[in-house]
Amino acid sequence: MGLKVKKGDRVVVLSGKDNGKTGLVIKAFPTEGKILVEGVNQIKKHVRPSPQDPKGGIKTMEAPIDASNVILLGKDGKPVRVGWKTSESGKRVRVSKASGESV
Repeated sequence: MGLKVKKGDRVVVLSGKDNGKTGLVIKAFPTEGKILVEGVNQIKKHVRPSPQDPKGGIKTMEAPIDASNVILLGKDGKPVRVGWKTSESGKRVRVSKASGESV
């Protein structure tokens, strides 16, 4: 079974040092069960000078967090628990567990 959040989803962090922060999912790593969220779990990384970045230095970037530590925000901006349903066309669709409408 895949992750319940995908790239481009808006999520809120439920636990950890960034508890309560919201952000956009930049990238998902389904095999590891982790996601990269914009502005969450920021780390400092020492970067060596390269042709793309001739100056190098210390850069701030996001590190992956576990997908179980976030919850999807619905269209109304409230947290939504996600389930799966098969549509009439045979595709698997994410749906809200409370209302049953697609996310």
